Amino acid sequence: MLGSTHGTLTTDSRRARVIACGEPRTGPAVHGRAADVDELDVSGRPLHRDVPDLDRFFRPGSVAVIGASDAEGRPNTGITGQLLGWAERVGARVHPVHPSRPAVFGVPCVPSVAGLPEQVDLAVLLVADPVPVIEELAEAKVRFAVAFASGFAETGEEGARAQARLAAAARRSGLRLLGPNTNLNAFERFRDDLDGPAIALITQSGHQGRPVFALQELGIRLSHWAPTGNEADLETADFISYFAERPEVGAIAAYVEGLKDGRSFLLAADRAARRKVPVVAVKVGRTEAGARTAASHTGKLTGADDVVDAAMRQYGVIRVDGLDELQDTAALLARARAPRADGVVVYSISGGTGAHVADLAAGAGLRLPVLSEGRQAELHQWIPEYLNVANPVDNGGHPVGDERGRKIIDAILDDPEVGVLICPVTGPFPPLSDKLVQDLVDAAEHSDKLVCVVWGSPVGTEPAYREVLLGSSRVATFRTVGNCLTAVRAYLDHHRFVHAYRSPFDEAPRTPSPSFRKARMLMRPGQQLSEHAAKQLLRAYGIRVPREQLVTSAAAAVRAAGQVGYPVVMKASGAQIAHKTELGLVKIGLTSASQVRDAYRELTDIARYEGVSLDGVLVCQMVERGVEMVVGVTHDELFGPTVTVGLGGVLVEVLRDAAVRVPPFGEDQARDMLAELRGRPLLDGVRGRPPADLDALVEVVLRVQRMALELGDELAELDINPLMVLPRGQGAVALDALAVCR
Repeated sequence: MLGSTHGTLTTDSRRARVIACGEPRTGPAVHGRAADVDELDVSGRPLHRDVPDLDRFFRPGSVAVIGASDAEGRPNTGITGQLLGWAERVGARVHPVHPSRPAVFGVPCVPSVAGLPEQVDLAVLLVADPVPVIEELAEAKVRFAVAFASGFAETGEEGARAQARLAAAARRSGLRLLGPNTNLNAFERFRDDLDGPAIALITQSGHQGRPVFALQELGIRLSHWAPTGNEADLETADFISYFAERPEVGAIAAYVEGLKDGRSFLLAADRAARRKVPVVAVKVGRTEAGARTAASHTGKLTGADDVVDAAMRQYGVIRVDGLDELQDTAALLARARAPRADGVVVYSISGGTGAHVADLAAGAGLRLPVLSEGRQAELHQWIPEYLNVANPVDNGGHPVGDERGRKIIDAILDDPEVGVLICPVTGPFPPLSDKLVQDLVDAAEHSDKLVCVVWGSPVGTEPAYREVLLGSSRVATFRTVGNCLTAVRAYLDHHRFVHAYRSPFDEAPRTPSPSFRKARMLMRPGQQLSEHAAKQLLRAYGIRVPREQLVTSAAAAVRAAGQVGYPVVMKASGAQIAHKTELGLVKIGLTSASQVRDAYRELTDIARYEGVSLDGVLVCQMVERGVEMVVGVTHDELFGPTVTVGLGGVLVEVLRDAAVRVPPFGEDQARDMLAELRGRPLLDGVRGRPPADLDALVEVVLRVQRMALELGDELAELDINPLMVLPRGQGAVALDALAVCR
């Protein structure tokens, strides 16, 4: 394996609401906490996250062990012993604290925190109730503490209240707390005989990090392990931010059961992306969808995990499913050089193996370029003419056994379109397999291209594997084809991503737009707006709606139809109406005054029968030619406002073809959303239809995002369905809209 300010706000009420989003801290920094008020975006959320100074946590000068023990059979005894061994390795002074013991393991004890002989960097709490001790540590100006005790939020409501008290005590104290419900993983013995870029590990469940920790046995360096536990204070985002700044860290591997705060996670992922440090994560503990009303289509299109997945992708976090994938992907990304090209070549001694792996690689989204005729002719100097060398390259076996083997590998790696060579070895076949892997290792040492070997033997004790492949810092070795392809795809995607990455937080609006003041006047707290009112909200943000008039009589409807222009659509408009089509409250294609009069009477009769209160009937311009889309806003309990775009119309909830992003995001991400849709070809024009106006659709998505950011919690839901995207150059029109205010 390879080794501020709050900004200028336009209204006093807006300023009050932004400041109320959190209590900004001013004054001197306390042990890594914010020294200045965070710069906020237009929604009142922070645009930056301080990096906690965790150097003294991982490499303290002095450690206090509260509740230290050497009594036989006591759980604290084993923990104390491990801490003493760890402290000796990192050069830390240890001060056991116990009210009745003069010494623990021969180290003199002090009876209480107040008796500590010096200010300590780290306090390890081996007590059932850490809250009183936290308050004592505040007096002693301790920088960090670790609480191992369980029985907190993981046990239910009562435990959650106890954890809230612990978190409050930590905030008051000024120290940074790891845990509770954590373990000793931070104090493991790390191998110090390995070099090269390292993996920094974050886990919420310690045992789930064991496979990554064991990579050291395969020659992969591990620099840190942060077992975050219940995250009463220090959380996954803190450690991502810290590790992203560490020069020895080549990749961050994380096992995440639940995110404490979505915004903090995105700011940390943004920091890693800016610094081109890959973050590979297993995310489990799927959260329940945040509380949403059932009114809009948009709210039904994405669940909480869809948002987590999109947010990770948006900031370049590589999400994998298994711990084996976490191992292999993090190891590759930590140590492989940036690719020179994105082309992948599969090379094997078996035509069947090569064809199978090439098929899987193409299915995984990797690009397998056909080698040029000149390159194929070169390869046929050493490979029989009847064998395929276009890609995959099949050498037939025999050339591996002599000097031809290395020449073939070098020729493939010399191709400018090739960035990755994958060689599957389905099983040991000495001497051919031994010679093959030695040639691959030697070639990799002299190339700046990535060489991957899949050692398929179930045994794994062969010298070719244990000594040659694992002894190489330049060859990435895998045990399964699937993990190899997952890692290679992540490697290429990561480098493409960071090469083009521009932080959305740099472009996030700090002050409201002129549209904000108009829009707030239209909001009705706690109510759903009528279609007419919702469209006025869209107009305020420059989103085009059809020509229409709200009328309250049949005669007025006829006059309006003449002014709007036939044919027209008529729709009942009222704050109680969510889905008009299901109730028969929409009439389309009306071409005469008599039809308009009849439609008005029918719509009002249905409304009376259904008990629906109307503010009138909309007489609307009929817009027919285009692609029906849906664009909307919902609130996620972790990330706040999210923007969704997908195929719209009456089948929106059946097709469920949608993409979601967390604001802020730019035009590139808006276009990426469209690229994710299965129905994307419809926008390009099918069966003779003209291409849709993609620029106009993107503009609507960005204007809706601005609305979500500026209205914040005041806008619970927004649903534009359908948004009719007209042929290229003709724009997009919001034919219907639903908005729910908080």
